Amino acid sequence: MAEVFAEDRQSSGASLDDRKVEGLSSGRERGAGIRVVVGETTGFAHTADLSETGLLEAAEAAAAVAQEGGGGVRTVRLAARRTCSPVAELLPASVSKARKLELLARADDTARSAGGEITQVQVGYGDSRRRTLVASTDGVFAEDDQVRTRLRVVCVATGDSGMQTGYESVARTVGFELFEQVDVDEIARTAARRALAKLSARPAPSGEVPVVLAGGSGGILFHEACGHGLEADHIAKDSSVYVGLMGEQVASPLVTLVDDGTMTGEWGNYGVDDEGRPAARNVLIDRGVLTDYMWDWLRARKEGRQSSGNGRRQSYQHLPMVRMTNTFLLAGAEDPAEIVAQTPRGVYVAKLGGGQVNTTTGDFVFGTAEAYLIEEGRITVPLRDANLIGNGPEVLRRIDAVAGDFSMTPGTCGKDGQSVPVGCGQATLRITGVTIGGTAS
Repeated sequence: MAEVFAEDRQSSGASLDDRKVEGLSSGRERGAGIRVVVGETTGFAHTADLSETGLLEAAEAAAAVAQEGGGGVRTVRLAARRTCSPVAELLPASVSKARKLELLARADDTARSAGGEITQVQVGYGDSRRRTLVASTDGVFAEDDQVRTRLRVVCVATGDSGMQTGYESVARTVGFELFEQVDVDEIARTAARRALAKLSARPAPSGEVPVVLAGGSGGILFHEACGHGLEADHIAKDSSVYVGLMGEQVASPLVTLVDDGTMTGEWGNYGVDDEGRPAARNVLIDRGVLTDYMWDWLRARKEGRQSSGNGRRQSYQHLPMVRMTNTFLLAGAEDPAEIVAQTPRGVYVAKLGGGQVNTTTGDFVFGTAEAYLIEEGRITVPLRDANLIGNGPEVLRRIDAVAGDFSMTPGTCGKDGQSVPVGCGQATLRITGVTIGGTAS
């Protein structure tokens, strides 16, 4: 197989810190990556020279790595070009820098108005337009046009307990019309509220307790704790806890886990992946039963099956690999308030922070960014940041209630040195027991 991946990416950004514009940036990156596969050997070369000479030199370099003797010519008829248009109604590049800076100033003012304890506000804006074209000897001929826009607010509150931080962000695969769809003031108020709440927070409990994850807040846990383990390259390398479990019950019957790159507007949305395969909706766990993994072209070829549209790369300078898109648990039917009311004692996590997982064992550690104590079925006092410690497959088995208030959260996923935008989501749910690494006795 031989493949050409061409990319043209434009981006811009702005940041405000302490009411001062700290940065304005814009950039453009164009180039092509050429991959040649012969048997089990892959040759790859990339170039920013898109002239015929530059592309041929890259192709010769990639082929030299992959090819071991032989020769001959193979002629391939390309399929009709598959074109995916951007979802954007208002391209960010057509919006003035002054209008973008007005957004930052507005968010800053709103956050500071939440209370005198807010001593620092940072606001960041970014947008990008990424156009790609893929052609290969498999007959693939496809292009995509992805426009993404984002905003992030970070607040620092200062009080008797020192400095506390709260943040909130919004990011979607849409144009500047994003700010007609969301309330920038509410984003700023949420970031400020989280920082202020921590000024009076008490230490989190330690030991195993029931945990209720608010809708949208805990999707990152399932992305890390089980999503990576369902990527076919980890399966092939025998470095996943889910190896050999196809068709087995691996989670509570309340759990249906889906990866869906077709979710219009979500952060992990695209028309075709970076190998030219259409984005798809893939059910990975169906009512607790493992039904499939995620596949790129290379891993699918070895198993004699089709790619699931999960071949992604950070840029033309990188080889594609199996990556998630928008990964989420389907909503249930319970009332989120009732789930809390039926939990005598536990921890309510309104927002998770970052974390890490060992895909071979499924063991994970995640920080909380906003959490509260549950006492006698009521959400009471805020808690200081703590860690959730557990095992992905075990957590999936311990989910005993799922509500209907589904929502998504944007994020950036790193794997083998490459970063790509992804979405994570779930409805409010309860895990019967998770170890909290708090400091309260």
